[in-house]
Amino acid sequence: MTSSVFKLIPRLLLLVATIAIVAGVCNAQKAKPGPTPPRDDDQESITTFIRRVRLPITVVDKKGQFVPGLTRNDFLVFEDKVPQQVETFSDDLGEALPLYLAVLMDTSPSTSGKLKFEQESAKNFIYAVVRPRRDRVLFATFDDEINLRQDFTDKLDLLDKAVDGVKKLGNQTALFDAVWQFCDEKLRSVAGRRVMVIVTDGEDTYSRASIRDAIDIAQRTETTIFAISTKAGFLSTVPGVEAGQVKDRKDKDLVTLAEETGGVAFFTGDMLSLERSFTKISKELRAQYLVTYKPLNDRYDGSFRKIEVKLAPGRGDLKIRTKRGYKAIADSVRR
Repeated sequence: MTSSVFKLIPRLLLLVATIAIVAGVCNAQKAKPGPTPPRDDDQESITTFIRRVRLPITVVDKKGQFVPGLTRNDFLVFEDKVPQQVETFSDDLGEALPLYLAVLMDTSPSTSGKLKFEQESAKNFIYAVVRPRRDRVLFATFDDEINLRQDFTDKLDLLDKAVDGVKKLGNQTALFDAVWQFCDEKLRSVAGRRVMVIVTDGEDTYSRASIRDAIDIAQRTETTIFAISTKAGFLSTVPGVEAGQVKDRKDKDLVTLAEETGGVAFFTGDMLSLERSFTKISKELRAQYLVTYKPLNDRYDGSFRKIEVKLAPGRGDLKIRTKRGYKAIADSVRR
């Protein structure tokens, strides 16, 4: 009897170790979202490890006007201060690639009284940017829950119905989780330019992901984020709030989220100013340059690689905007 018990000990130890490992994995998954495996149900999808870095680049003059007519030779790309060789260059992004746009709208308690304003903002942005039969838009909301209201479509009536169908507010704000989820589950698997627009007025109060997690997944999936703050509501009538002002940490978080992915954050309080912002974003998306390069450092060691794009000598009066870097992790996106 005793010998039988001793024979069972190794098996019991193995079982305990296995349970511990499984528990650890589950806890890790709860602590932080993880990437979704590539789908195998789309026969046209081509999934590859990222061995090229793709940079949508915006160039403006001192007046903020977009600058056309630049060539491959006008751009100098550096990764961790090391010059990189530009492999491909395009100056007709508006025609070369379709736009896949994810519009995320805040429905947390802080939007009470502003829901109609946010809905009009979201719809007007879609009208201003999307080209029917070419571009695709998904619409989602986030509070303590993240809800996909309409998957990618080019049908404006379906998008209108989805936006107008939002009636109830949630209890918290899971902004960074929403960014993570839609970059990972939706935008990484589309073959085109990837853009996310966040319509919000509040800080994140509920996410498991941090702002760095959200920036990381956007950079790795080559998603450009534009943030539209509606904190001032209609005509800047919210007491103590001035339209166009970056006042606190939540405002600065929106700026960081946008700028580090190559986008811009807009702060305004009336529909006319918002429409000007929408027009500016639309023009920017049509005026960008696209540069790709193969990193000389091809190791996937998890380190952050800082990207800097400069213009050739003689172009110092122009300003450049693109994503500021990426984490070197073997990842997969659709090309």
